[in-house]
Amino acid sequence: MKEGEKRIKQEDCNEDELGAGILTLTNMRLAFDKRSGRIADFSMRLGETVIDAPLKEFLEVWKEGRFIRKICFKIKTSDGEKTYKFGVLGTGGWLEDIQDAIEDAKNQ
Repeated sequence: MKEGEKRIKQEDCNEDELGAGILTLTNMRLAFDKRSGRIADFSMRLGETVIDAPLKEFLEVWKEGRFIRKICFKIKTSDGEKTYKFGVLGTGGWLEDIQDAIEDAKNQ
């Protein structure tokens, strides 16, 4: 983590296209680290960071789904815009925390 960065929320979750990993929200960015593991020996390893998006690059945040609820967001990238959809527990809490963090980042 960078100087002055504070973790707000973190959860083991799954992204529709990227698979399993750890989603981390800080006061500066949202990051997703891939995870791999084996059931046979209960091992788990963190892989590469596949999303490392500064909060100022967020274009939209929403939640969707009736039975399988997801937190979704759209960010600016060097290739245009990219949308991600994460299956997390408590989508409402994630939505509020991300929106608050984005607002705080824009006011700094």
